[in-house]
Amino acid sequence: MAQVEATTERVVGADAETVFDALADYSGTRAKLLTEHFSEYEVREGGDGEGSLVHWKLQATSKRVRDCLLEVSEPTDGELVEKDRNSSMVTTWRVTPAGEGRARVVVHTTWQGAGGIGGFFEKTFAPKGLGRIYDAVLDKLAAEVEK
Repeated sequence: MAQVEATTERVVGADAETVFDALADYSGTRAKLLTEHFSEYEVREGGDGEGSLVHWKLQATSKRVRDCLLEVSEPTDGELVEKDRNSSMVTTWRVTPAGEGRARVVVHTTWQGAGGIGGFFEKTFAPKGLGRIYDAVLDKLAAEVEK
């Protein structure tokens, strides 16, 4: 099994605190940012950053649906970490200032991929697909915080 990684980033036209607060708002803003790839969204505990427990299904391809139950932590300022209880998947959101009234958002996801030929294809194609999904989420985030 090989570790699979996907990373995407965007600079948005809002200060870092505003952007981070929007991402950490699981009971409000976060649901608005999700694309058609996400379904069955539900906040099970908390709803504002650290200590939240959030569920969704992520459909990365027509045949691949991942049932995610995410524990949210904030290990450092400007960082949200979503650890999936159902798999090895971990997504880290880092928000840092990027100049006056701007913030850089980096989304980094890792998981233990399959072995063999399936693992080769997963490691080759999954990062691009997940990157496209998170690019669309970042588009919605920018539209939300730049209002």
